[in-house]
Amino acid sequence: MTTSHLTFITEPPGVAPGTGYTQVVAGSGRFVQVSGQVAFDENGELVGAGDPPAQARQVFENLRRCLAAAGATFDDVVKLTVFVTDIAHLAAVREARDEHVDTSRRPASSAVQVSALFRPDVLMEIEAFAVVAQ
Repeated sequence: MTTSHLTFITEPPGVAPGTGYTQVVAGSGRFVQVSGQVAFDENGELVGAGDPPAQARQVFENLRRCLAAAGATFDDVVKLTVFVTDIAHLAAVREARDEHVDTSRRPASSAVQVSALFRPDVLMEIEAFAVVAQ
């Protein structure tokens, strides 16, 4: 599927289709890299201690704000990398993601369970790569 400056290839020949993500996203334009975001509010306070859905919503709001600062939106995101301290939190991440991302053109994604993040109360960190049309 092609939308403006991005092409989404969900099933490349010889590769099993992904569930909930796109296998390949290609594009042309200005590259934007958003550092891993965690569930801190604008004052640096953790949102949703012990609550994966609340943390996921805050993380995606932070990603949205970072993308906007670079003149991008979730429509420009080509790749998300998700780090969770428990793979069970992935359901909350996907739910929050689907509130921000067009589910017919999901970005390429990687999800990794890690033993810990930089603070024990931070349950997830997500980074984004985007390509903005010029």
